[in-house]
Amino acid sequence: MELTLGPIPYFWEKQTVIDFYAQVAESPFDTVVLGETVCSKRRQLNRRDWLEIAQVLRQHGKQVLMATLALIEAESELGALRALCQEASELGILVEANDYAAVHLLSSAGLPFAGGASLNLYNANSLKVLRDMGLVRWQPPLEASRDQIASILEGQPEGLCTDLMVWGFMTLAYSARCYTARVHGVAKDECGFVCLQHPQGLKAASQDGTELFTLNGIQTQSGRPLDLRGIWQEARAIGVSSLRLTADGPAALDRVRELKRAIDGDIPLGPNTRLNTCNGYWHRIAGMASA
Repeated sequence: MELTLGPIPYFWEKQTVIDFYAQVAESPFDTVVLGETVCSKRRQLNRRDWLEIAQVLRQHGKQVLMATLALIEAESELGALRALCQEASELGILVEANDYAAVHLLSSAGLPFAGGASLNLYNANSLKVLRDMGLVRWQPPLEASRDQIASILEGQPEGLCTDLMVWGFMTLAYSARCYTARVHGVAKDECGFVCLQHPQGLKAASQDGTELFTLNGIQTQSGRPLDLRGIWQEARAIGVSSLRLTADGPAALDRVRELKRAIDGDIPLGPNTRLNTCNGYWHRIAGMASA
């Protein structure tokens, strides 16, 4: 099975990002998704910086995808999207569309593209429509169960790569407002880049201390990270072709090495009881639960 590293969901200093991907270049990941998906104000790295990182990773044998914003609200963001799609195409880099504006731009230009989880593809008919438009790989919705995904894969078009997220905080919702700015009492357009103070997001708990959510700019994420690495054999059996881990820090490299050893040895991967994780959606129970 292919191993994919998703984009960094949080706002990190530029050198931290560069150092992280230098380690990724030596990791077992087959595919790496780069770019900013949350907020266009996060400009520690510009488009040229991301493309330079992409070239380094490709020299190390990685397939690289460039991700787009999941919520496009301004003409300036559309302009940046057009430029990204054009430059990535010129370099032969696949774009992962996280918004239907990106789908439209890429399909209109006759370019193949990947589809992120925020496209909300819930059935095989949707996949067939987007396949005709140029879709070559996709992510199932994060709240989909094993049975739902298996049903979709039974009817999906030939040749699609299915990229299942198996590690990381799940994005449950997007908002035009920035939660992080609001917590700090500043306006979204005058935020002072307060996200830099929260490189793993802001935790939100209930009154009894239950970890409910992680706030990350315009994203509401799960309070606990998803961990589905232990079902990799089951995922392979229903037709999943790629397992995706979130780029949430250096620990992601340890987690993928552990998963790679299990896959290479064709052995089960037991749960890590030291981690406070969840996997309920896969098992058709409450998403924040762990089965």
